[in-house]
Parts: sequence; structure tokens; C-alpha cells
Amino acid sequence: MAEINSNNQASSMGLAGNSVYQKWRLLKDRMVGYGVVAGGLGVIVAIVLIFFYLLYVVFPLFVGAEAKAITEYQVPDRSVGKTLFLAMEEHNEIAVRFTDSGTAVFFRVKSGEIISTQRLPIPEQSAITSFAHGSYDKGVVAYGLSDGRVVVAKQQYKISFPDDKRVITPALEYPLGAAPIVMAENGSAIDLLAIRTGEDESTLVVKTAEGRVLLSHFSREESLFGDEVALERSDSELNIKTEQTDYLLLDKEQRNLYLASRSGYVTSIDVSNKNKPRIENKLDVLESGKEITSLTFLNGEISLLIGDSSGILAQWSMVRDQQNRYSLRKLRAFKVSEQPIVTISPEQRRKGMLVTDREGLVGIYHSTAERELIRERIGQTKPLAVALSPRANAFLMQTADNKIHYWQVKNEHPEVSWASIWQKVWYESYPEPAYIWQSSSASNDFEPKMSLTPLVFGTLKAAFYAMLIAIPLSLMGAVYTAYFMAPRMRQLVKPSIEIMEALPTVILGFLAGLWLAPFVEEHLVGIFALLMVIPLGVMTFAYLWQFAPKSLRHKVPEGWDAALLIPVIVFSAWLAFFISPAIEALCFNGDMRVWMKNEFGIGYDQRNSLVVGLAMGFAVIPTIFSIAEDAIFSVPGHLTNGSLALGATPWQTMTKVVLLTASPGIFSGVMIGLGRAVGETMIVLMATGNTPVMDLSVFQGMRTLSANIAVEMPESAVNSTHYRVLFLAALVLFMFTFVVNTLAEIIRQNLRRKYSSL
Repeated sequence: MAEINSNNQASSMGLAGNSVYQKWRLLKDRMVGYGVVAGGLGVIVAIVLIFFYLLYVVFPLFVGAEAKAITEYQVPDRSVGKTLFLAMEEHNEIAVRFTDSGTAVFFRVKSGEIISTQRLPIPEQSAITSFAHGSYDKGVVAYGLSDGRVVVAKQQYKISFPDDKRVITPALEYPLGAAPIVMAENGSAIDLLAIRTGEDESTLVVKTAEGRVLLSHFSREESLFGDEVALERSDSELNIKTEQTDYLLLDKEQRNLYLASRSGYVTSIDVSNKNKPRIENKLDVLESGKEITSLTFLNGEISLLIGDSSGILAQWSMVRDQQNRYSLRKLRAFKVSEQPIVTISPEQRRKGMLVTDREGLVGIYHSTAERELIRERIGQTKPLAVALSPRANAFLMQTADNKIHYWQVKNEHPEVSWASIWQKVWYESYPEPAYIWQSSSASNDFEPKMSLTPLVFGTLKAAFYAMLIAIPLSLMGAVYTAYFMAPRMRQLVKPSIEIMEALPTVILGFLAGLWLAPFVEEHLVGIFALLMVIPLGVMTFAYLWQFAPKSLRHKVPEGWDAALLIPVIVFSAWLAFFISPAIEALCFNGDMRVWMKNEFGIGYDQRNSLVVGLAMGFAVIPTIFSIAEDAIFSVPGHLTNGSLALGATPWQTMTKVVLLTASPGIFSGVMIGLGRAVGETMIVLMATGNTPVMDLSVFQGMRTLSANIAVEMPESAVNSTHYRVLFLAALVLFMFTFVVNTLAEIIRQNLRRKYSSL
């Protein structure tokens, strides 16, 4: 009886122990399940947050510009004459108007309060007959007088900080001296003039009432034994007819002079040699019945902005043709309104401009992006003068009713548009529209070229050549390793290939750039000979192997056949490089690269797509091989045994049963490899010329989205247009990967459903 009780007690204790174990196991299963769910949700949340952060940074690129009226007031000190020119300083605090009496009136931008009035040293007996301003960023103006003389002045703003408060003091300076400059010795009146000043040289061009075009060049000469600076002057006269000249423009490089008439004729003159000016070309830039109503330079002064009587603003630029000659070409045009264009004010740091028509319509445009950014009507009368601030964030406009209107502008990223990012753009100095990425320069005159098309092209090109090498090698290797290779040999081969994936890509890129690229250049014929000699050597060995004695063939265990091919492949590779010099001398005149250039015009860059394909293909092979090999090896044995039992050969079983069953896994491996190739950075950064060119040639380089981000992100200013466009490139790469992976998963699921019944 006691024994029965002890057994019952032990049984109950065992049941209790099992119950505790079951509860603990269920708790662990539940905790692991929650952990897996939390991890999966965390990955999804992280991806969504990355997407929205990229979108958050990129979104301001596509926000429209805004203009807001701040105030208006009467023209300051109207008693000193009519306004010929308006200008503002950089901080939008002080403005100046130059009048037809030779007076500069400095006043507060926000209130119109007069700060000072300064009269230029114009002789009392002389009358003002013409006016011109130099580069907007220099602040230089010039008055032409009735006695053939010219007065040149420069607005200057001195900044001080008394009591830690910024104080701006305006003043006038005279870069060529306070005394009037004699241009026409006979005292003929100055009808038109153009002025450009620099640190070391200045040029003044005038058209007199007699129709003569006179040019004076001033160069600074510093004394070797003191601080004295002298101006050395040289004069010349242009032999050109000027009866219909109404506009005179000289670029800031002081090389190109433009004469234009209201009827639309523009003559460009090369004045780089000041003593021997040379007429470049003459061109009619308008249709019959139209007139030029406004003419100025775009920022950089490579292009002319021409406004006509029909309300069209056109950009004309000097373009080099196939004969290496320059001529004026029309790059683009904007339809501003139906009224004549009155004023054109270019931005000083970007390729934008503010345009007004006769009825007070104001439009802000950007040339490269070909965008109309702002369109507002100001006042009810004709604009007389417009001043756009150096930062292009405000402007003043004086209208015919003697009022000055002050507006603020919010226009952060005008350079970006759908056309500038994805379509061909005709950039200044380019012979035709093109896809160009060239995002920055040391000069404010630079025209940003932010086309993502060559970067996307380079990304796809690099991935294509990498996959072209990686897919055949990795898939064929996976098929043989998983299906035909002996188990012991597979235990050696599979880990050896998979460990290749642990190699840092920076090391692969380093080797590709410093060793592989020069090696491929030196043995280019040998590289291509490998593609013929190795397959031919393997097939020849296989053919001869069947004639070998059975005793020798039977000594090789089943599944170890691949070991026999190792010396064959090594010998074939050596043979390919050994015979390549003879092939190159016989077929390519001793140098394949020169032969390709001469015969087909195909250039060769040392760091090119072939090098990238070899290096990045080597990096992608382990990924595709491992996943595909696991998928093939995991095909149930009863499927292969059943196929063989029904009379199918091993090859038929592999192609008709094994590959179809494993196709979802094989496809996943290929797509993951493609994602690796698309997102690769260091190899393409170090193994290519990193030039954003669109060329399908395997002998040319490229720049990918990821490499471009890695190179330029550290140098970009935070929240600048360049910075946000780089984030846009990252967003494009993110979306491309997401879409491709989504489509790949859909295809994989369809393959799984289709072949799951095998």
C-alpha cells in the first residue's frame, strides 16, 4: 500500500514538473514570437522613417516661390532729378538711386528715409547725355557727357559695429579718378557707353554723336619702390558702322563687346586685343515687326537677355560650332506677357532674372530650370527702374507715379525643375542640349548642372556589367555544387565561396583601382582571349577525357570531376595571356586601344565599366551563389529520385525538376545580388573614373548615385539646393530598390505557387 502511494506521489510530481516545463516553454515561445513581431515591425518602421526623412529634406525643392509686398513710399528727394538706376546693398537696408542730374541719393529701403545725397563731379558746363552701369556686383556706374568726357563712380558700403550694432555707411568712390575721363578729343557728345572695372584692369567703350566707337583700356601699374599706383591707358577706335546702334554692352571679362539696335540686329566684337578689335558675327535676333525693348547680361555675362516689344524674354549665348567658331544661338525663351518688356534685372549669384512689362507685371524666371517662379502685378503704371537685391530675396520698383514699392521674395531653390533633373538642358557654352551633372564651382557665375539622368544611367550600367559577370558564374557554380558535386568537396567549396562575402568592399575597390585597372589596360587582349580560350580548353579536355582508359576514369570518384578542371583552367588562362601579344600584333596593329580609337572612335579609360564589372561581379558572386545553392540543395530528394526512376537523365532532372522547384530561391538570390550591385559605393567610387557620362561602352567609366552621394555630401552646404538634390538622389535610389524588391517578391511568390505542386 505504501509502495502504491509513493508511486502515485512520484507520478503527481512528474506531472507537476511537466506542467511547469510546458508553461515555461510556452512562455519562451510567446516571448520569442513577440520579439520576432517587434523586430519585424521595427524594420518596417525604420524603413518608413527613412523614407519620410528623405521626403522631408527633398520636399522644399518643389515648393513654389513667394513674393510679398512690404511697403511703398514716395521717391526720395525727387528734386534732384529722374531716376536712371536703382541699386540695393546686400543686407537690404540701404538703396541708392542715380539721377539724370548726376546725383546719388542713398535712402533706407524700408522707409525711404534719406541718408545722404552726393553729387558726382560733373562739370557745370557739361550736360549728361548717357548713362550705364557695370557689373551689378561691382556697383560701378558711368555718366557720358556732352563734351566727350565720362565720369565713373562706384557705390561703396562700409560696415562697422559700434556698441555691437551693425552700421552701414554708404559712400561714392572713383576707381578711375575723380576727374572726368576724356574719350572724344573733339568734344563730341557721348550717346552710349559701357564700363567694366576689375582689380587690375578696366575698359570703357563709348559711342559718340558722330557714330564713332572708341575704346579705352586702363591697367594698374604699381611702383616697385613705393605704394603708388598708376593707370596706364591705351586707346583704339572700332571700324564699324553704328547708325542703328541703340545698346552697348561689354562683358566683365572685357573680351566681348555687343552692339545692338532696336530693330533686332546684334553685332559681337572680340576686344580681347584692345588695340585690334575684331568683329565676330552679326545676327538678326528678332522676327520682323518686333523691337528690342530691354537688353542686359545674365549672371556670368556669357548670355544676353533680350526683351522685345511682344513680351518675350529670350536668352542668347555664344556657342561653338563644329568648325570651332563662336556664334550667338538662342537657348530658350519665356513668354512674359503681351506688353513690351521694360526692365530686366538678373540675379547676381544665380541664373535667375526679374522682368517687368509696361503695365507693371513682374515675373521672376530661372534660365537653367526654365521655370516661371513668380508672377505678380505691382501698381497700375509703367515701371521706371527696378533694383534686385544681391541675394535675390527682395526688390525695389519705381513706377511712373513716383512711388517706390518694396517687396520681399522667398525663392530658395529655383534651379530645380523636372526638366533640369530628368531632361536634356541647353547649358551656356554647350553646343547642344545634354544630360550633365556638375553641381558646384568656385565661382558665383557657375551654372549648376544637376541632371540625375547620367547618375541613374551610371548606376544601371555598373549593375548591368557586374550582373553580366556574376549571374552566369554564381548560378552555374551553385547548380554544380548543389546537384553534381560530391558532399565532401561541397563542404570545402561552399564555405570558401561564402567567406568571400566577408571581404570589405573598400579593399576590393582599392585593389580594383590600383592593381586590376592597370592590369586590364596592359592585358586587354588577354582578358578577352580568356572568354574564348578557357571554354575551348575545358571542352577539349572533356572530349579527350572520354578516350582515357576506364581504369583511370574510374579512379576519380563521382562528384570530384571539377577538381580535374582546375589545372586545365589555370593552364588555359596562362595560355590566353601568353598568346595575347601575338593576337594584338596580328589583328590590332600592336595596340588594341589605339586600333579601336582609330577604327571605330571608341575611347579607352583606364578605370572603366569592364574593371567595375570584374571587381563588383566578384563581390556579388558569393551572395547569389549562397542563396541559389541553398535553394537547389533544399529540393526534396524524392522529387529527384522519382524523376530518375521514371527514366530522366540527371541533366533532365536538374533542368525540368530541380531548377523549377528552386526557382523562387534562385530568383531571390539574383535580386538580392542586383540590390547589392545597385547600392554598391566603394568599388565604383575607386574603380571608375567617377565621371558622370552617358556612354554604353564597356571601356568608359560612369558615376553612380551612391558614389555621387558619398563624394559630394561632405562638401555640400546644409539645406542648400545641392544638399537637397543629393538627398533626392538618395530618395531615387531608395524608391528604385523598393520597387524592384517589391516586384521581385511578387514574382517569387508566383513562382512558389506555380511550382509548389512538383
